[in-house]
Amino acid sequence: MAKADKKDGEHGDYIPINDVKSHELEPFDKPLPCCGCGLGWCSFLLGFVFPLMWYFAAILYFGSYYHRDPRERTGLAASAIAAVIFTFAALLTLVVLLVTSPS
Repeated sequence: MAKADKKDGEHGDYIPINDVKSHELEPFDKPLPCCGCGLGWCSFLLGFVFPLMWYFAAILYFGSYYHRDPRERTGLAASAIAAVIFTFAALLTLVVLLVTSPS
């Protein structure tokens, strides 16, 4: 009985099912720029060396750049949050230096 089930072209063979490509997902088949990390995450990492990159990414985030590719949204948001934290820390440092300066 087992040999009868395994004949070529009968019940024992698998049939490949072709996946229908969705035209909505085709733009996301391309890799992200900046080594595949995306512009947002590269800006976030480079911001620790050059903090102006956080402001550049924050401008892109608030300008809705992520509508082109939603995969960029998290990196741009992280850079915008880092820009806000850096601004607050820089202003706090400036206020402390001005208040405690011996003049």
